[in-house]
Amino acid sequence: MNRPRLLKWLFYLCLTVVVLLVGYKVYLNLFMKDFNSLHSEQAQRISEALANDQPLRFAVVGNINNSIGIFEERIVPALNAAEYDFMVSAGNAVSSGGEDKYRALFGSLGHLDIPWLMTFGDNEYDNFGSFRFYDHFGPHFYSVRAGVSRLIFLDSTGKTAWQWQLHWLDELLAEDTSKARIIFIGDPPLHPSQSALFDQSDDYLQPPEFRKALLDIVKKYDVNAVISANLSLYDEQIIDSTLFITTGGAGGLVLNDDISFYHYLMLQIDTDGNVSHTLQKLEVGQHPLLKKLESLWFFIYSLFYTGYLNFFLLIAVFSAIAIKLYGLIFVGKNYYPDYDLDATPFLQKPIRVAMFTNNYLPFIGGVPISIARLRWGLEAMGDSVLVVAPRYQNQPAQEESVLRVPALLTMDSKREFRLANIFLSRIRKRLRVFKPDIIHLHHPFWLGSLGLLLARRLKVPAVYTYHTRLEHYAHFVPLPGMLFRNLISHALIKRFANKCDTVIVPTYSIEEYLRMIGVKTPVYVQPTGIEYERFQAVNAADVQKLRERLGLKSERVLVSVSRLSNEKNIDFMINGLNELRRKTAAEFHFVMIGEGHQRERLQQKIDDLGLQKHITLAGSVEPEAVATWYQLGDIFVFASKSETQGMVILEAMAAGLPVVAVRSSGIDDVIRQGFNGFKTPEKQGLWCEKIQQLLEQDELRQQLAEQALAFAKDYSVERFAKDVRRIYGETLAMAAKKARPKKS
Repeated sequence: MNRPRLLKWLFYLCLTVVVLLVGYKVYLNLFMKDFNSLHSEQAQRISEALANDQPLRFAVVGNINNSIGIFEERIVPALNAAEYDFMVSAGNAVSSGGEDKYRALFGSLGHLDIPWLMTFGDNEYDNFGSFRFYDHFGPHFYSVRAGVSRLIFLDSTGKTAWQWQLHWLDELLAEDTSKARIIFIGDPPLHPSQSALFDQSDDYLQPPEFRKALLDIVKKYDVNAVISANLSLYDEQIIDSTLFITTGGAGGLVLNDDISFYHYLMLQIDTDGNVSHTLQKLEVGQHPLLKKLESLWFFIYSLFYTGYLNFFLLIAVFSAIAIKLYGLIFVGKNYYPDYDLDATPFLQKPIRVAMFTNNYLPFIGGVPISIARLRWGLEAMGDSVLVVAPRYQNQPAQEESVLRVPALLTMDSKREFRLANIFLSRIRKRLRVFKPDIIHLHHPFWLGSLGLLLARRLKVPAVYTYHTRLEHYAHFVPLPGMLFRNLISHALIKRFANKCDTVIVPTYSIEEYLRMIGVKTPVYVQPTGIEYERFQAVNAADVQKLRERLGLKSERVLVSVSRLSNEKNIDFMINGLNELRRKTAAEFHFVMIGEGHQRERLQQKIDDLGLQKHITLAGSVEPEAVATWYQLGDIFVFASKSETQGMVILEAMAAGLPVVAVRSSGIDDVIRQGFNGFKTPEKQGLWCEKIQQLLEQDELRQQLAEQALAFAKDYSVERFAKDVRRIYGETLAMAAKKARPKKS
């Protein structure tokens, strides 16, 4: 296996590990057994174990920070072995207040054989953790009677008003009969006796009024000790016979120096209420450099709960990033076409082409017509074509070159859009019998996806023609419109195009779009061909009969050809023509050729605006008669912004019609401003102004009509098929070159 392929599989392996472990964390958050009001259970255990006149010995830890290496693997076994009465966290037991961190802490505390109590600190408060602490443990400030002592827990985060807490504390201590009183508060009320590295003002108890008032109460009631966390160090001071301790060594990052090191405290209270304490220091390394490295490792390790599983998650994420960076930096890329490709051997013999499309004749649309013309052109040159397409009710009876696939379901009331049954085994069997040299895909999903899969299995190149701007079809998709329009549609095109060997686009503006969204596959610009000669062979008598049938007299005729659907912007044209009839004295009539699910609504709109004498919805027209309908017109008008080329515009030019269209990606390359028509922004005033200009200026209209006719002559079906065949040849040559063994 070569290196790029190995890295590719390793990358996907890393992604699989990430997905599995993230899924486990989702399970941890959503499906793990819930826990509530744990402090009531722990206080009950302490009360049952210790009588009110009994001495006690308990442990105090600060800054656990969800630590595995220090707290769970070092401190917890030591506490269980020493048989303490209970353990107290002085704050920051979690690394943040997220639900997964609380559940991680719950898992770590499950290894303790003794009861425990928690102080509500800054980390417990982070990430909206206050309500989680309240649900899982209990109130943010509270007190517990333990033997001869009173343990008091205060909230230093600002979640609870400090004035209310001190009022409660004053009343509590005034009535308290215990012999020893110890206050736990997350933020230290005093600065340490030695300077703490990187400390900030908000690392200490705030505001200053809270700090002063608390110290006054401590002095008033002769509190034995005030214990805090929040700084990664150990410090003790005695003020007015009260012991002030800051302890932050049960996890996280410490500096492994004289004041910052891993540790926990042991407190003893005798029957007379005398408090003594012993510092239990943990050695995590001998050499100073090793101490620093080991402490950094424990810090990283403690950020994750589920031990080695989350360690693997971290490794997998960084490995995936590293592999991606390796591909970006060290894998050579050539952004220019390969000019050494020789397509001649592949063009000298017939090419067998299988085409996959989600719609085809007799469904009328730009894509089916383009595919049909390409098929006819290739067959005329001696190539073999197999079109895999949905089955329709009125399809031709005999089609040797078309494999019709029955539909699983239809997508609208007119039964226009059909999802073919891609699971039929006969599709695969027919393709194997056909033995294609190349597979041409005309849609980036469904039958297109099946075609790409079969191309990979048969080891033949896949060519994709980008026909449709998917973002304009969000109304057909059962997903939030903005999600599909702004994200999914572009991601789908990018992913599909990059899986193909070659992409064909009809215009340079579409090529630019594909490059902007990240398509790396070689792109060929190839406009769709039109049956130019057929538009020149229209019988004038047939045109006159059609005029009489539609009741047209001397008025100028505006023509448009489009499916009657939202993305075609028909409402814009109706509203514009309603405005135009008030601006010009020239008589005109608009003939809209095409069918679609919006027909009834559009006809109702025409009736409501009183435009029956100005607009006719002609419905669908047989392909053989379309050229005659084009020749009916004097000007071709268009407003769709969902086109990739606007093939109907070229057909209109082939009929000698100047064009007025709304400017968009598929229109911009076809219309030359003031030469064969006009393109305007999507503004009705400007659009109507150009139509009015052509209606009222016969000489200008005739000049643009002649130039449009000359322009369209370069887009014949024969030339189109010949150019696509050349693209096939170069794609086959490129695939053969890739398959050739590399010289060592």
